[in-house]
Amino acid sequence: MIQKLFPLDKNYILRQAQFAMEEELLEQMVYELKRSYTYLYNPLQLMDSTYAAILDNFEFPTDRIRLIYRQLCGVYRYLNGDNQLELLFDGKSHFDKFKEDWERSFLNYVRELGQHEAYVKTMLRMTILYDTESRAEWAENNCKAFINQHFGIRVIKRHGELKLKAS
Repeated sequence: MIQKLFPLDKNYILRQAQFAMEEELLEQMVYELKRSYTYLYNPLQLMDSTYAAILDNFEFPTDRIRLIYRQLCGVYRYLNGDNQLELLFDGKSHFDKFKEDWERSFLNYVRELGQHEAYVKTMLRMTILYDTESRAEWAENNCKAFINQHFGIRVIKRHGELKLKAS
């Protein structure tokens, strides 16, 4: 485990807030995905077999969607990378403020991504329209690449995770 040198660093509190809201926001992510599909592919809401399968399916592999959620968490932390805590005068804790800010930003991210066919198709393939493991893995990789491209982020792994050595 990596030792925390500054336990009240903004990024540690933000990460805790993001993980505390994970289950709730995963459900919201699926709801927004269904809504995006309806908007892009079936605006008249005509009931066919695919649309019925999307609306009626409530059980799907959450491990794939959890990876996308965590990638969006990392994108948010990267884009809001300052580590200084601001002064709060409304009586809220930083944890509560970060939860509110993260939820608002996450919903904006998911709605913004939901306007793109590539995102909707890959998310459907790996969640609601899940059929085989290989297709789901392919869709997951495409979705990650699309998100990185959409937000202008390049992830370069050279040495894996670097551990901080404290003397």
